[in-house]
Amino acid sequence: MTLRGAAQDWFHTLPSASKGNFKEFAIIFIKEYTSYKTGRKHADPLFNLRKKPDESLRDYLRRFKAEKANIIGCNDQVVSSAFKKGLPTEHDLYRELAITPSQTLAEVFETAERYALWDDDRIAAKKASKQVDHPTKQASQKNNKFEQKTRDKRRSRPQEGSSKTGTFTEFVIPIHQILA
Repeated sequence: MTLRGAAQDWFHTLPSASKGNFKEFAIIFIKEYTSYKTGRKHADPLFNLRKKPDESLRDYLRRFKAEKANIIGCNDQVVSSAFKKGLPTEHDLYRELAITPSQTLAEVFETAERYALWDDDRIAAKKASKQVDHPTKQASQKNNKFEQKTRDKRRSRPQEGSSKTGTFTEFVIPIHQILA
């Protein structure tokens, strides 16, 4: 009555004489389904995880938590040690965890989340500064056109010693930036 899906289908394929009592049925059932039993995973894979140089702290934390979710009943101190071991020794979070080693796993993850926020903010600021340093393609095309016009004007300028005299200012940056 409690079997569902594939297990119920399997039950109905059994010869009627094979189900004499519940104990016999339990033995047959265990033989059939022991291969589906998942083995208990050890904490060893956690010690193989490393934060990649180009990986954000948030991504490393996510990967670590996903792997930790596959391990049932693991000691929090072991998990904390594995998490710290995966960080580069020059990372600020590594230093923080080394200074305060008696934290619970929840406190370690909370501290890591705070550092991940700081890391995300730092990455966003770095991306923003790159965008300011490198103008967009359209702006650079405008600058190229302006520079070409400026070169053309310089060529049409009277040469020294000629009858026309005047002072010309050469602009290094586009006029719209000067006016702004």
